[in-house]
Amino acid sequence: MNEQIKQIAERLKGLRESLDLSRAEMARETGKSEREVSLYESGTTDIPMSYLFDVANQFRLDTSTLISGYEPRMNVYFLTRCGKGSSVERTKAYKYQALASGYKHPKAEPFEVTVEPDDRPLYLNTHKGQEFNYVLEGCLQLRINEKDLVLHPGDSIYFDSSYPHGMKALNGKPVKFLAIII
Repeated sequence: MNEQIKQIAERLKGLRESLDLSRAEMARETGKSEREVSLYESGTTDIPMSYLFDVANQFRLDTSTLISGYEPRMNVYFLTRCGKGSSVERTKAYKYQALASGYKHPKAEPFEVTVEPDDRPLYLNTHKGQEFNYVLEGCLQLRINEKDLVLHPGDSIYFDSSYPHGMKALNGKPVKFLAIII
């Protein structure tokens, strides 16, 4: 597993331990199984962004703190220059670039997401809240609540992210989209 995932796993474990929670208690707090919590803390498996959102929301943290290890400090504005956002590559297929990582207590989490073509089955996840996706380039397959949709550049979708959803690049080319998690 890549170094970023290992570092995020260490932060998750450190948070749980600093809160004096067992893995079973953390599982109850986040709605995951104890096995999932253990895997996410091991640094040997992908950590879904949905889990990071859930942990951040449950314990009133900024998601960017879990991703980057730095506490956001800005409360008037935070400027992210092109290509300079804090990034995390969850797997070879998904790369997230946080676009507001320095802003304290954001009400939404904007990301530029790049999905590489991949032959693996579509991975579905859920998280609390809502999500807005706007396709910048490429062709995106989005499955939401068992419905497959195809989005092209300029297309957007707003949805309840508590329903199972997943994305996949089509036509053998990467897709880039703006994702705003609310």
